[in-house]
Amino acid sequence: MSTSEPIRFLREGHLGVVVLDRQQALNALTRAMVRALSDHLRRWKDDPEVEAVLVKAAPGRAFCAGGDVRAVVETVRAEGVAAALPFFRDEYRMNWRIARFPKPYIALLNGITMGGGCGISIHGSHRIVTEHALLAMPETGIGFFPDIGASFFLNRCPDAVGLYLGLTGARLEAGDALLTGLATHFVPAARLLELEVRLIAAEKGAVAATLEAALREFAAPAPPARLASELPKIRACFSAESFPALIAGLEAEPTGWGRSQLAQLAEKSPLALRLTFAQLRRTADASLEDCLRLEYRMVRHALEAGEFAEGVRALLIDKDRNPRWKHRSFEEVTEAEVERFFAPIPEGELPLDWEGI
Repeated sequence: MSTSEPIRFLREGHLGVVVLDRQQALNALTRAMVRALSDHLRRWKDDPEVEAVLVKAAPGRAFCAGGDVRAVVETVRAEGVAAALPFFRDEYRMNWRIARFPKPYIALLNGITMGGGCGISIHGSHRIVTEHALLAMPETGIGFFPDIGASFFLNRCPDAVGLYLGLTGARLEAGDALLTGLATHFVPAARLLELEVRLIAAEKGAVAATLEAALREFAAPAPPARLASELPKIRACFSAESFPALIAGLEAEPTGWGRSQLAQLAEKSPLALRLTFAQLRRTADASLEDCLRLEYRMVRHALEAGEFAEGVRALLIDKDRNPRWKHRSFEEVTEAEVERFFAPIPEGELPLDWEGI
Protein backbone atom coordinates (compact mmCIF):
# COMPACT_ATOMS: atom_id res chain seq x y z
CA MET A 1 0.00 0.00 0.00
CA SER A 2 1.25 3.47 -0.85
CA THR A 3 2.46 5.60 2.04
CA SER A 4 2.34 8.81 0.00
CA GLU A 5 0.48 11.81 1.31
CA PRO A 6 -2.94 12.06 -0.38
CA ILE A 7 -2.06 15.59 -1.52
CA ARG A 8 1.41 17.08 -1.92
CA PHE A 9 2.62 20.64 -2.47
CA LEU A 10 5.86 21.44 -4.25
CA ARG A 11 7.70 24.58 -5.27
CA GLU A 12 9.21 24.03 -8.70
CA GLY A 13 10.84 27.16 -10.06
CA HIS A 14 8.19 29.84 -9.78
CA LEU A 15 5.40 27.30 -10.00
CA GLY A 16 3.33 26.00 -7.10
CA VAL A 17 2.60 22.34 -7.92
CA VAL A 18 -0.24 20.36 -6.34
CA VAL A 19 -0.20 16.56 -6.69
CA LEU A 20 -3.30 14.52 -5.88
CA ASP A 21 -2.10 11.10 -4.79
CA ARG A 22 -4.96 9.04 -3.45
CA GLN A 23 -5.51 6.87 -6.51
CA GLN A 24 -6.80 3.93 -4.47
CA ALA A 25 -9.88 6.16 -3.94
CA LEU A 26 -9.64 7.82 -7.37
CA ASN A 27 -8.28 10.91 -5.58
CA ALA A 28 -11.58 11.53 -3.80
CA LEU A 29 -11.15 14.64 -1.69
CA THR A 30 -11.08 14.38 2.08
CA ARG A 31 -11.63 17.41 4.28
CA ALA A 32 -7.92 17.45 5.12
CA MET A 33 -7.04 17.58 1.40
CA VAL A 34 -9.52 20.40 0.81
CA ARG A 35 -8.21 22.44 3.72
CA ALA A 36 -4.59 21.94 2.71
CA LEU A 37 -5.22 23.14 -0.86
CA SER A 38 -7.30 26.07 0.34
CA ASP A 39 -4.58 27.13 2.76
CA HIS A 40 -1.85 26.91 0.12
CA LEU A 41 -3.90 29.05 -2.25
CA ARG A 42 -4.28 31.63 0.51
CA ARG A 43 -0.51 31.74 1.03
CA TRP A 44 0.49 31.49 -2.63
CA LYS A 45 -1.87 34.32 -3.60
CA ASP A 46 0.45 36.90 -2.10
CA ASP A 47 3.76 35.06 -2.54
CA PRO A 48 5.81 36.87 -5.22
CA GLU A 49 7.86 33.73 -5.81
CA VAL A 50 4.77 31.78 -6.93
CA GLU A 51 3.53 33.03 -10.30
CA ALA A 52 1.15 30.19 -11.17
CA VAL A 53 -0.34 27.03 -9.70
CA LEU A 54 -0.46 23.68 -11.46
CA VAL A 55 -2.72 20.87 -10.21
CA LYS A 56 -2.22 17.32 -11.42
CA ALA A 57 -2.77 13.74 -10.32
CA ALA A 58 -0.22 11.05 -9.61
CA PRO A 59 -0.29 8.35 -12.32
CA GLY A 60 -3.56 6.42 -12.35
CA ARG A 61 -7.09 6.41 -13.69
CA ALA A 62 -8.36 9.62 -12.15
CA PHE A 63 -7.65 13.30 -11.84
CA CYS A 64 -10.25 13.47 -9.07
CA ALA A 65 -13.50 11.52 -8.89
CA GLY A 66 -15.12 13.91 -6.41
CA GLY A 67 -15.47 14.46 -2.71
CA ASP A 68 -15.30 11.56 -0.27
CA VAL A 69 -19.08 11.31 0.03
CA ARG A 70 -18.94 7.95 1.76
CA ALA A 71 -17.03 9.56 4.63
CA VAL A 72 -19.59 12.37 4.72
CA VAL A 73 -22.50 9.96 5.06
CA GLU A 74 -20.69 7.95 7.71
CA THR A 75 -20.11 11.18 9.66
CA VAL A 76 -23.80 12.06 9.44
CA ARG A 77 -24.73 8.61 10.74
CA ALA A 78 -22.25 8.70 13.61
CA GLU A 79 -22.26 12.36 14.66
CA GLY A 80 -25.14 14.11 12.94
CA VAL A 81 -25.59 16.67 10.18
CA ALA A 82 -23.79 19.50 11.98
CA ALA A 83 -20.60 17.43 12.12
CA ALA A 84 -20.63 16.75 8.37
CA LEU A 85 -21.42 20.27 7.18
CA PRO A 86 -17.88 21.69 7.72
CA PHE A 87 -16.57 19.53 4.87
CA PHE A 88 -18.81 21.40 2.45
CA ARG A 89 -18.09 24.76 4.05
CA ASP A 90 -14.37 24.22 3.49
CA GLU A 91 -14.83 22.77 0.00
CA TYR A 92 -17.01 25.61 -1.25
CA ARG A 93 -14.59 28.19 0.19
CA MET A 94 -11.78 26.41 -1.65
CA ASN A 95 -13.82 26.50 -4.90
CA TRP A 96 -14.28 30.24 -4.47
CA ARG A 97 -10.57 30.76 -3.82
CA ILE A 98 -9.71 28.86 -7.00
CA ALA A 99 -12.09 31.02 -9.02
CA ARG A 100 -10.75 34.24 -7.48
CA PHE A 101 -7.08 33.22 -7.49
CA PRO A 102 -5.28 36.15 -9.13
CA LYS A 103 -2.64 34.09 -10.94
CA PRO A 104 -2.87 31.33 -13.57
CA TYR A 105 -4.38 28.18 -12.10
CA ILE A 106 -3.68 25.23 -14.40
CA ALA A 107 -5.46 21.90 -13.97
CA LEU A 108 -4.33 18.84 -15.95
CA LEU A 109 -7.45 16.72 -16.43
CA ASN A 110 -5.84 13.46 -17.49
CA GLY A 111 -8.46 10.98 -16.29
CA ILE A 112 -11.76 10.72 -14.44
CA THR A 113 -12.95 14.15 -13.26
CA MET A 114 -16.31 14.20 -11.51
CA GLY A 115 -18.14 16.25 -8.88
CA GLY A 116 -15.56 17.75 -6.56
CA GLY A 117 -12.90 17.04 -9.18
CA CYS A 118 -14.68 19.53 -11.41
CA GLY A 119 -14.68 21.91 -8.45
CA ILE A 120 -10.87 21.94 -8.19
CA SER A 121 -10.42 22.39 -11.94
CA ILE A 122 -13.26 24.13 -13.79
CA HIS A 123 -13.10 27.23 -11.56
CA GLY A 124 -9.46 27.72 -12.57
CA SER A 125 -8.18 29.80 -15.47
CA HIS A 126 -6.68 26.94 -17.52
CA ARG A 127 -8.45 23.57 -17.76
CA ILE A 128 -6.36 21.25 -19.91
CA VAL A 129 -7.92 17.96 -21.01
CA THR A 130 -6.22 14.98 -22.61
CA GLU A 131 -7.53 12.00 -24.56
CA HIS A 132 -8.04 10.27 -21.19
CA ALA A 133 -10.30 12.95 -19.70
CA LEU A 134 -13.81 12.01 -18.62
CA LEU A 135 -15.91 14.72 -16.97
CA ALA A 136 -19.30 14.45 -15.29
CA MET A 137 -21.55 15.85 -12.59
CA PRO A 138 -23.36 12.62 -11.58
CA GLU A 139 -24.95 13.81 -8.33
CA THR A 140 -28.61 13.11 -9.16
CA GLY A 141 -27.70 9.42 -9.28
CA ILE A 142 -26.92 9.50 -5.55
CA GLY A 143 -29.89 11.61 -4.49
CA PHE A 144 -27.91 14.85 -4.50
CA PHE A 145 -27.57 17.96 -6.68
CA PRO A 146 -24.68 19.52 -8.64
CA ASP A 147 -22.75 21.49 -6.05
CA ILE A 148 -19.16 22.91 -5.76
CA GLY A 149 -20.34 25.98 -7.68
CA ALA A 150 -21.70 23.87 -10.55
CA SER A 151 -24.85 25.97 -10.64
CA PHE A 152 -22.56 28.77 -11.86
CA PHE A 153 -20.53 26.96 -14.53
CA LEU A 154 -23.33 24.68 -15.77
CA ASN A 155 -25.50 27.71 -16.43
CA ARG A 156 -22.76 29.07 -18.67
CA CYS A 157 -22.70 26.08 -20.99
CA PRO A 158 -24.38 26.71 -24.37
CA ASP A 159 -27.72 25.40 -25.62
CA ALA A 160 -29.16 24.21 -22.27
CA VAL A 161 -26.30 21.72 -22.04
CA GLY A 162 -25.72 22.62 -18.39
CA LEU A 163 -29.17 21.47 -17.32
CA TYR A 164 -28.78 18.35 -19.46
CA LEU A 165 -25.48 17.53 -17.72
CA GLY A 166 -26.81 18.30 -14.27
CA LEU A 167 -29.91 16.13 -14.64
CA THR A 168 -28.54 13.16 -16.58
CA GLY A 169 -24.97 13.03 -15.26
CA ALA A 170 -23.82 12.52 -18.86
CA ARG A 171 -20.10 11.90 -19.26
CA LEU A 172 -18.03 14.20 -21.43
CA GLU A 173 -14.84 13.30 -23.24
CA ALA A 174 -12.21 15.86 -24.21
CA GLY A 175 -13.96 17.21 -27.30
CA ASP A 176 -17.24 17.59 -25.44
CA ALA A 177 -15.52 19.41 -22.56
CA LEU A 178 -14.09 21.95 -24.99
CA LEU A 179 -17.38 22.34 -26.84
CA THR A 180 -19.20 23.16 -23.60
CA GLY A 181 -16.51 25.53 -22.36
CA LEU A 182 -15.73 23.40 -19.32
CA ALA A 183 -12.21 22.88 -20.68
CA THR A 184 -9.97 25.47 -22.31
CA HIS A 185 -7.28 23.43 -24.09
CA PHE A 186 -6.56 19.93 -25.39
CA VAL A 187 -3.00 18.66 -24.92
CA PRO A 188 -2.10 15.02 -25.63
CA ALA A 189 -1.18 13.17 -22.47
CA ALA A 190 2.27 12.39 -23.84
CA ARG A 191 3.12 16.11 -23.83
CA LEU A 192 1.97 17.04 -20.32
CA LEU A 193 5.36 16.45 -18.72
CA GLU A 194 7.02 18.57 -21.39
CA LEU A 195 4.53 21.36 -20.67
CA GLU A 196 5.23 21.15 -16.94
CA VAL A 197 9.01 21.19 -17.45
CA ARG A 198 8.69 24.26 -19.67
CA LEU A 199 6.76 26.09 -16.94
CA ILE A 200 9.20 25.09 -14.20
CA ALA A 201 12.09 26.42 -16.26
CA ALA A 202 10.49 29.83 -16.79
CA GLU A 203 12.38 32.77 -15.34
CA LYS A 204 10.87 34.99 -12.69
CA GLY A 205 8.27 37.27 -14.18
CA ALA A 206 7.83 35.06 -17.26
CA VAL A 207 5.66 32.15 -16.12
CA ALA A 208 2.38 33.52 -17.51
CA ALA A 209 3.93 34.35 -20.89
CA THR A 210 5.68 30.97 -20.97
CA LEU A 211 2.37 29.25 -20.28
CA GLU A 212 0.61 30.94 -23.19
CA ALA A 213 3.52 30.23 -25.55
CA ALA A 214 3.69 26.60 -24.45
CA LEU A 215 -0.02 26.11 -24.97
CA ARG A 216 0.25 27.51 -28.49
CA GLU A 217 2.97 24.94 -29.12
CA PHE A 218 1.56 21.89 -27.33
CA ALA A 219 -2.19 22.28 -27.76
CA ALA A 220 -3.70 20.16 -30.50
CA PRO A 221 -7.13 19.78 -32.12
CA ALA A 222 -9.37 17.85 -29.77
CA PRO A 223 -11.08 14.58 -30.73
CA PRO A 224 -14.57 15.09 -32.20
CA ALA A 225 -17.26 16.14 -29.75
CA ARG A 226 -20.03 13.56 -29.41
CA LEU A 227 -22.38 16.25 -28.17
CA ALA A 228 -22.10 18.32 -31.34
CA SER A 229 -24.80 16.35 -33.16
CA GLU A 230 -27.04 16.30 -30.07
CA LEU A 231 -27.08 20.05 -29.36
CA PRO A 232 -30.33 20.76 -31.28
CA LYS A 233 -32.14 18.00 -29.37
CA ILE A 234 -30.71 19.14 -26.04
CA ARG A 235 -31.73 22.71 -26.75
CA ALA A 236 -35.24 21.70 -27.79
CA CYS A 237 -35.92 19.46 -24.78
CA PHE A 238 -33.86 20.92 -21.93
CA SER A 239 -34.90 24.54 -22.50
CA ALA A 240 -38.33 23.69 -21.11
CA GLU A 241 -39.78 26.10 -18.56
CA SER A 242 -40.89 23.37 -16.16
CA PHE A 243 -39.78 19.88 -15.29
CA PRO A 244 -43.06 18.27 -16.48
CA ALA A 245 -42.65 20.11 -19.79
CA LEU A 246 -39.11 18.79 -20.08
CA ILE A 247 -40.34 15.23 -19.60
CA ALA A 248 -43.14 15.77 -22.11
CA GLY A 249 -40.63 17.06 -24.64
CA LEU A 250 -38.44 14.01 -24.22
CA GLU A 251 -41.47 11.73 -24.60
CA ALA A 252 -42.44 13.49 -27.83
CA GLU A 253 -38.91 13.58 -29.31
CA PRO A 254 -39.21 11.57 -32.55
CA THR A 255 -35.76 10.00 -33.07
CA GLY A 256 -35.49 7.76 -30.01
CA TRP A 257 -32.92 10.04 -28.37
CA GLY A 258 -35.57 11.35 -26.00
CA ARG A 259 -36.48 7.86 -24.87
CA SER A 260 -32.83 7.10 -24.14
CA GLN A 261 -32.63 10.23 -21.96
CA LEU A 262 -35.80 9.23 -20.11
CA ALA A 263 -34.21 5.86 -19.38
CA GLN A 264 -31.22 7.67 -17.88
CA LEU A 265 -33.44 9.92 -15.77
CA ALA A 266 -35.44 6.94 -14.52
CA GLU A 267 -32.31 5.76 -12.68
CA LYS A 268 -31.97 9.02 -10.74
CA SER A 269 -33.64 10.23 -7.58
CA PRO A 270 -36.94 11.92 -8.50
CA LEU A 271 -36.41 14.42 -5.68
CA ALA A 272 -32.86 15.19 -6.84
CA LEU A 273 -34.08 15.73 -10.41
CA ARG A 274 -36.75 18.21 -9.35
CA LEU A 275 -34.34 19.94 -6.99
CA THR A 276 -31.61 20.24 -9.65
CA PHE A 277 -34.04 21.67 -12.17
CA ALA A 278 -35.20 24.30 -9.67
CA GLN A 279 -31.63 25.04 -8.56
CA LEU A 280 -30.33 25.70 -12.06
CA ARG A 281 -33.37 27.77 -13.03
CA ARG A 282 -33.00 29.85 -9.86
CA THR A 283 -29.29 30.53 -10.46
CA ALA A 284 -29.43 31.19 -14.21
CA ASP A 285 -27.96 34.68 -13.86
CA ALA A 286 -26.47 34.44 -10.37
CA SER A 287 -22.88 35.24 -9.42
CA LEU A 288 -20.53 32.49 -8.31
CA GLU A 289 -20.78 33.82 -4.76
CA ASP A 290 -24.57 33.61 -4.76
CA CYS A 291 -24.46 30.13 -6.29
CA LEU A 292 -22.09 28.83 -3.62
CA ARG A 293 -24.10 30.40 -0.83
CA LEU A 294 -27.30 28.85 -2.14
CA GLU A 295 -25.64 25.45 -2.50
CA TYR A 296 -24.44 25.68 1.09
CA ARG A 297 -28.04 26.10 2.21
CA MET A 298 -29.09 23.24 -0.03
CA VAL A 299 -26.46 20.82 1.22
CA ARG A 300 -27.53 21.37 4.85
CA HIS A 301 -31.09 20.42 3.93
CA ALA A 302 -29.90 17.53 1.74
CA LEU A 303 -27.93 16.00 4.61
CA GLU A 304 -31.08 16.13 6.75
CA ALA A 305 -33.42 14.77 4.07
CA GLY A 306 -31.78 11.34 3.81
CA GLU A 307 -32.01 10.88 0.02
CA PHE A 308 -28.28 11.54 -0.37
CA ALA A 309 -27.42 9.00 2.32
CA GLU A 310 -29.57 6.39 0.58
CA GLY A 311 -27.91 7.05 -2.77
CA VAL A 312 -24.43 6.73 -1.30
CA ARG A 313 -25.46 3.56 0.55
CA ALA A 314 -26.65 1.93 -2.65
CA LEU A 315 -23.66 2.94 -4.76
CA LEU A 316 -20.68 3.00 -2.39
CA ILE A 317 -21.48 1.31 0.93
CA ASP A 318 -23.69 -1.73 0.34
CA LYS A 319 -23.10 -1.47 -3.43
CA ASP A 320 -26.41 -3.13 -4.28
CA ARG A 321 -27.16 -0.35 -6.81
CA ASN A 322 -30.77 -0.48 -5.74
CA PRO A 323 -31.55 2.82 -4.02
CA ARG A 324 -34.90 3.07 -2.29
CA TRP A 325 -35.85 6.62 -3.19
CA LYS A 326 -38.53 8.45 -1.23
CA HIS A 327 -40.64 8.97 -4.35
CA ARG A 328 -41.56 6.52 -7.08
CA SER A 329 -41.76 9.23 -9.74
CA PHE A 330 -41.12 12.93 -10.17
CA GLU A 331 -44.89 13.59 -10.08
CA GLU A 332 -44.91 12.67 -6.39
CA VAL A 333 -42.41 15.44 -5.54
CA THR A 334 -44.20 18.59 -4.42
CA GLU A 335 -43.09 22.17 -4.99
CA ALA A 336 -43.11 22.69 -1.23
CA GLU A 337 -40.59 19.87 -0.77
CA VAL A 338 -38.26 21.46 -3.29
CA GLU A 339 -38.61 24.96 -1.88
CA ARG A 340 -37.56 23.80 1.59
CA PHE A 341 -34.05 23.12 0.26
CA PHE A 342 -33.56 26.83 -0.44
CA ALA A 343 -34.55 28.05 3.02
CA PRO A 344 -32.03 29.73 5.36
CA ILE A 345 -30.10 27.45 7.70
CA PRO A 346 -29.04 27.81 11.34
CA GLU A 347 -25.36 28.13 10.42
CA GLY A 348 -26.01 31.31 8.45
CA GLU A 349 -24.53 32.23 5.08
CA LEU A 350 -21.35 30.68 3.72
CA PRO A 351 -18.37 32.98 4.41
CA LEU A 352 -16.31 33.59 1.26
CA ASP A 353 -12.97 35.26 1.97
CA TRP A 354 -9.24 34.69 2.28
CA GLU A 355 -9.19 34.60 6.07
CA GLY A 356 -8.00 31.38 7.69
CA ILE A 357 -8.92 28.09 6.06
